[in-house]
Formats: sequence, C-alpha cells, structure tokens
Amino acid sequence: MRPVIVALDFENQTVVEHFLDQFPATDQLTVKVGMELFYATGPSILRTLRDRGLRIFLDLKLYDIPHTVEQAMRQLGRQGVAMVTVHAAGGAAMLAAARRGLDQGSREAGVAPAKLLAITQLTSTTEAQMQAEQLVSADLPATVAHLAQLAQANGADGVISSALEDPAIHAATSADFLCINPGIRLATDAVDDQKRVVTPARAAALGSNGLVVGRSITRATDPVAAYQTVLTEWERGK
Repeated sequence: MRPVIVALDFENQTVVEHFLDQFPATDQLTVKVGMELFYATGPSILRTLRDRGLRIFLDLKLYDIPHTVEQAMRQLGRQGVAMVTVHAAGGAAMLAAARRGLDQGSREAGVAPAKLLAITQLTSTTEAQMQAEQLVSADLPATVAHLAQLAQANGADGVISSALEDPAIHAATSADFLCINPGIRLATDAVDDQKRVVTPARAAALGSNGLVVGRSITRATDPVAAYQTVLTEWERGK
C-alpha cells in the first residue's frame, strides 16, 4: 500500500461530486474524508464514494476516553473504509480500545478491517511550539518515534506524521509499520498553514508509505493534471 490520497476537504457532497467527476472513472483513487466533510454529510458520503469504487481514508482523529473511542470505532469499522485515525497521545489504553472496536465493527459488518493509523504530531506544529505549549522536553523526532512505538505496541498499523520523521519512525518500529504523510506540497506551491512540509519526491526518498495531498491538487486549475504530477513525482522517487 503506497497510495496518493486526495484530501476531499470540501464543504458539501455536491462540491465533492463535481470535483471527482473531473477524474476518469478508470483512476483507482484513494480519497480522504476529514472532519469538515463528514460533519456536513454524515456517513452518506462514504456510501457515495464506495459506489464510485474509491478507497476511503476516514480521518476523524478520535481522542477520548477508551470506552468512548472503542464504541465509536465499532461504528466506523462497519463503514467499509480503508483507513481510520486516532491520536496516539490518547495513550495505550485508548489505542488498544480503538483496535478492539474497529475489529469488532468490521466483523459484524463482514468487511475487511480498516488500517488503524495514529496521529503523532500535526504537520502544522513546530518543535518549538510542541515544547512550549505541550511541555514536551524531547525533540520532535524522538517524540514522534516514541508515539509510533506506543501505537504499534497497542494495535495500530501505522502513523500519520510528517515525512521528515519517517526515518526515525521506521528505525523505531517494524518494516511493515506504515508512515502516511500529510504536509505534501509541490515545489511551486504555497506552504499555507503547514510547517513541516516536503515534496512528493522527498517523501519517497525518506521512506514514506503513502501521501495525503489536499490543496496542491484540489486548488489547482487542473486537478487531474496536478494529481498526475504528484503521482509521477512520487513514483519516480520510490
């Protein structure tokens, strides 16, 4: 699994469908449904995307007490999505509960269990900000590697992180542990509110297992051409 995941960070289903209609039906897209879209549409958007034959990364970043997360993940496990997220900072008990709920929901629905991915540190966060606001004294790579180890030990299949931390994560975990990386920009694109960004080629060189790309594609004049540019750069860098 080394997908380029297109982030559908749109306000409603109509805009999403108009955007997706630009892509050939033969394109086997993997798409991200985040909080904005899911809160606007609910699970109906997942059915729409599944009907199009798309793989879905459901990025809701669960973070709550273990029981609540377990029950929420049970519901998400029924949805037939490919990937879901929790915050690694929720701790060992919460991560293990997320795994149990996800597996139970998928069994009940008769679908393949989604990959459980744990958020380490958001790509909009700098090391200085993390240390000042979260009172974390370690440096950012060490913090992310520690959270990745915690996630793996409690049932996660991988993490969401900046590609800049991928080498540290792979060194701290097993070869099959996934590093899925947002904060991806083409060299000519604006960084916007992201802080720890890399190009698709750089992410590939750092050992990324998948990219999450939003504005570089969704705000492009020609989204299909932008997607192909990202995909080509990503494939060449592997």
